[in-house]
Amino acid sequence: MPAYFVAVKNGVKDQAEMDRYGQKGAASMAGHEFRPLAIYGKIRSTDGPPTEGCVIIEFPTFEAAEAWYYGPGYQDAVQHRLKGGDYQTFIVDGL
Repeated sequence: MPAYFVAVKNGVKDQAEMDRYGQKGAASMAGHEFRPLAIYGKIRSTDGPPTEGCVIIEFPTFEAAEAWYYGPGYQDAVQHRLKGGDYQTFIVDGL
């Protein structure tokens, strides 16, 4: 069953950190099976606080998504996202 990593960006605090995150985050995908479904396309917030952007990435399984997220490549990248932006992220099972 596929699983999805979803990142909702609510704001940027430090653009330099976000730039580092972008480079390292992209590199962290090497060796992982994934399919990007949405990457910062046109967005309209319908409920809750305004959303600046959203990323949705499909992985073949929940465990594959966790392996990428908790792997050393993404853990090296995520520190920059946490410093650079205000996000909510989660992994969810698909149907």
